[in-house]
Amino acid sequence: MTESLYWVLVVYIFALAVAVGIELISKVPPLLHTPLMSGSNAISGITLVGAILAAVYASWDANGILAFVGVTLATINVVGGYAVTDRMLQMFKKRK
Repeated sequence: MTESLYWVLVVYIFALAVAVGIELISKVPPLLHTPLMSGSNAISGITLVGAILAAVYASWDANGILAFVGVTLATINVVGGYAVTDRMLQMFKKRK
């Protein structure tokens, strides 16, 4: 497979994933948003573990820098996801 065909395929798959993701997310009713957010937080936790493993085995060249950025972004994603989920759950609690 030539390299130009490879990149065309990568861009095509990415565009298809974006289109499918937008279509799926727009169909989620608000009542299901919190449970789905919790599920995506669990998946983000798995991503964080993978990023940490990549950082452990990376040397401090470009790979190490990318691994550090990956761990940082995955951590922000997990913490932010749980903060948003907690805030949404607060909306459903009875006020005193």
